[in-house]
Amino acid sequence: MTEPEVLAATKNQLFSEIGPNSGYTVVDTQFSTDQWLDDVPVSREVTEALAPFNHVRVGSGYPDLVGAGSITNDAFFGHSGDIDSPPLVVVEAKGYGSTGHVDTETGIVQAHDRLQEANLGFLAAPRSSISAETRALGRELNIGVLGVTEDQSVDVLEKPRVVGTQAGREASTIRFQAGPQRVADQSFHLNRPKNYLGYPFCVYHPEPTETVLEEYVVRDFKSARDGAAFLGLIEKQPDGSDVLSPLGEEVLRFGLQKHEQSLRSVLEEFKSWKGEQTRLTQLAPDWALIARRVVFAFPATQMLVKHIQELQNNDQPPTLPTVVEYLFDTSPTFAVEFFIRDTEEARSAVLTGDGDLITASLLESPVYRSVVAYQFKQMLYHSGILAESGSDSSNLEPQESDWRLEQPI
Repeated sequence: MTEPEVLAATKNQLFSEIGPNSGYTVVDTQFSTDQWLDDVPVSREVTEALAPFNHVRVGSGYPDLVGAGSITNDAFFGHSGDIDSPPLVVVEAKGYGSTGHVDTETGIVQAHDRLQEANLGFLAAPRSSISAETRALGRELNIGVLGVTEDQSVDVLEKPRVVGTQAGREASTIRFQAGPQRVADQSFHLNRPKNYLGYPFCVYHPEPTETVLEEYVVRDFKSARDGAAFLGLIEKQPDGSDVLSPLGEEVLRFGLQKHEQSLRSVLEEFKSWKGEQTRLTQLAPDWALIARRVVFAFPATQMLVKHIQELQNNDQPPTLPTVVEYLFDTSPTFAVEFFIRDTEEARSAVLTGDGDLITASLLESPVYRSVVAYQFKQMLYHSGILAESGSDSSNLEPQESDWRLEQPI
């Protein structure tokens, strides 16, 4: 088995519970190829199983796989609750090459070096290549040992223990992508902030949230709920209910104070905005300021504003490709995860096998996440942070997508 085959089987089993709300993984860009070492072909099935790709630094290097969130519980000792955030997992894969030797010991040492910023480390290798000495080294260095068989099953030969650590900035982006505010296509589909600001009031209302939302705010319940969670206004519960976050409670307080504690009066104001296309800063300046606070509380906004401000200070037009390229210089993982779609085609178009940025591809609209280039940018525009509105994927011209700050300093 080659390294790509070993890694694909490991990802499929170790992170079998990964889903839109449970975790996130990326595989290093060196695996985004159809030819492995010694020109061994990599099947399309394996490449698709490994995607999405990114080049993420963790500790002293770049692991073959970085994941966060849901991981098979019987693969390690301890509990994910032993740490404050979703466990950050690294995997180093080793496979057979032209020499017929699998360097499992090096894989264990590499995984151990990544524990500077990871909670769990694993070596994955063909089951037949793992010796008693390899397993002993894994136990000594607290690295899990996974044996992959020809039928793609994975045996947990040695379990690691969860260790507490502080993830670096690049690794933290993957952990962030595993959480409820993960940037993905399902983040939100509605491009007006009133649809999300109104959601906490519908949760607070004694009648069913969906019924109240449809009458006063918007018909698309799922999108409004997803967006409210994405912006940190609510916390979704396992039973399908919602709990207001501290930020959501503050929005609620503002609205009730503005309308003399009348929930109905608040909702009637939202109802009056149905179908309204006017920018929120002009339609309702006080609500636009609340929207600004909510959007600015989203972690990505602060980093974006900082870098756009630097571009404008240097008299560089902050077009979409320029912003992504500038971000990539200091925070490559964030730049890719936030702006670039997590498909094999998009990541392969934008990143080389060594993880370098292919700047020419930033001129192509299909590589960008529509939720960022359109809906998120619309949020920044309506709240008064950006000067120009967003464009949907069918109309997006990256070089003409202006990300200027409304009020640069």
